[in-house]
Amino acid sequence: MIRIRRAGRNDAAAIGRVHVETWQSTYAGLLPDVLLVAMSDVRQSAWWSRALADPGEARGIFVADDQEMGVVGFGSCGPVRDPPEGLPGGLDGREIRVGEVYTLYVEPDFQNRGLGRRLLDVLFRQLKADGCDTAVLWMLADNPTRFFYEGLGGERVGERIDTMAGADVEEVAYAWRDLARPLIRRRLAAED
Repeated sequence: MIRIRRAGRNDAAAIGRVHVETWQSTYAGLLPDVLLVAMSDVRQSAWWSRALADPGEARGIFVADDQEMGVVGFGSCGPVRDPPEGLPGGLDGREIRVGEVYTLYVEPDFQNRGLGRRLLDVLFRQLKADGCDTAVLWMLADNPTRFFYEGLGGERVGERIDTMAGADVEEVAYAWRDLARPLIRRRLAAED
């Protein structure tokens, strides 16, 4: 059984491990090899340890915790850092508050089990509890995971070029404009 729960300080090492494993498997061929090879569980764990020590940041960090294997996925969210230009300025005549999903990673052996959707759902609920109306998520344009986000109602709303390890990479932003709506896979909703 796998449960989704808020991350604690003791989860930093496991989150760091999952972060490195998923980046190295997901982004091989999409990001420079030098970047992926240089990734370290120790450095990532230290970064997550600092984030989990900050109550404001820790509030938006969740893990998928398998009772036998431990942490097999994680996600984080908070205030939007770089809003895409394709977002509207208001909702029902009032200014919208935009949150951002910063990370969402599930170990390859645990993908296609609904964990990504469950993590995304809890991140959206956290953003909604924090007063956000809309959520955005930036990702590599060539990442095949984009179909997962599109299948869950994500709308492509922006693009940008980022530089990683000296290489320019194209990123796209997806948005969910109404966090009050339940997160249901489009295919399943169409079958009902």
